[in-house]
Amino acid sequence: MFQPIRYVGLDVSKETIAVAVAEPDGTVVEYGDIPNDSSSVRRLVEKLSRDAQLKTAYEAGPTGYPLHRQLTSLGIENKVVAPSLIPRRSGDRVKTDQRDAVQLARLLRSGDLTPVWVPDEAHEALRDLVRARDDARTEGLRTKHHLSKFLLRQGVIAPARVGRAWSAQHQAWLSTLTFRDRAGQVTFDDYLACVRAAIERVRRLDAALLECGASSPHVELLRALQAVRGIGFLTAVTIVAEAGDLHRFRSAPAFMAYVGLVPSEHSSGGSKRRGHITKTGNRLLRHVLGEAAHHARLQPRVSEALRQRQQGVPKVVVEISWRCQQRLHHKYRHLGGRIGRQRTISPVARELAGFVWAVGQAVQPIAAVAA
Repeated sequence: MFQPIRYVGLDVSKETIAVAVAEPDGTVVEYGDIPNDSSSVRRLVEKLSRDAQLKTAYEAGPTGYPLHRQLTSLGIENKVVAPSLIPRRSGDRVKTDQRDAVQLARLLRSGDLTPVWVPDEAHEALRDLVRARDDARTEGLRTKHHLSKFLLRQGVIAPARVGRAWSAQHQAWLSTLTFRDRAGQVTFDDYLACVRAAIERVRRLDAALLECGASSPHVELLRALQAVRGIGFLTAVTIVAEAGDLHRFRSAPAFMAYVGLVPSEHSSGGSKRRGHITKTGNRLLRHVLGEAAHHARLQPRVSEALRQRQQGVPKVVVEISWRCQQRLHHKYRHLGGRIGRQRTISPVARELAGFVWAVGQAVQPIAAVAA
């Protein structure tokens, strides 16, 4: 039996959900606010689905995906939409939860909303762990900066014999430092304790990532990505955690756009002007690909470490890895002399993203592995 469709826009906050409904007759009404809890959502669904089929949408945000998973479990077709891709009128200067809900209902009915990829709970947990490790790395850099600048203000410079900064020798030298003033000694001890805690935090999270990665359904893709020069375990697990199954991207340019490495464009009439990369995609994914792109400065070769990582990997992936080295090195040398090495990293990283996508296509889809 045919059922009319009722489109529901949800503006979700920590404690409440603003609801607007686009009725089958074409009208859009403000339903009001409901508490943001599972029982209230269930009652809302039961009431609105009595005489119509429901389709719902809400913006991706800090509240995450529990609401999406509940709606899906209730048999509702729900979209979690990208906030940056929601059409907005330039003259609209009034923003409220109810107005946002009404707009979502209207755009859902017209088909103008762009959904985001929603990971399952296990994949989201892996992604949270990857992001926690990146937060720890960032915090570690900040604490090291604080300590180094404190020593610089005190006129304390590491001797050449201690080697590279923050190496084992350098940290052993730090342990020997003392200061005459009590305040200075307390400050130094606190900064040094923060640095050591940050280093230990990163090590702990690295070990957890190795353990979780080895037992995840993505292990085949993780192994295949590490067959590419410049992509170690941390880069591979970041790509998998942030991008998910690479089969969901229809082409390499689509994956490049998702990462935010494609150039911006401003064209009108007969003029066409391209600018910097869009940076509208995944920040962490763009960062690790940019770091890996620096390896393109080296001559193509298969080191012993890379050869070990390629053991047991499908032959097609090894062939993609070798083509990747050759193409990226040629591009780096070709562009480096024209626009400078630093500006070359973005186009090289964009090419690398294409090869990452190709590696993903050569591996069995994650959904099939999980099944």
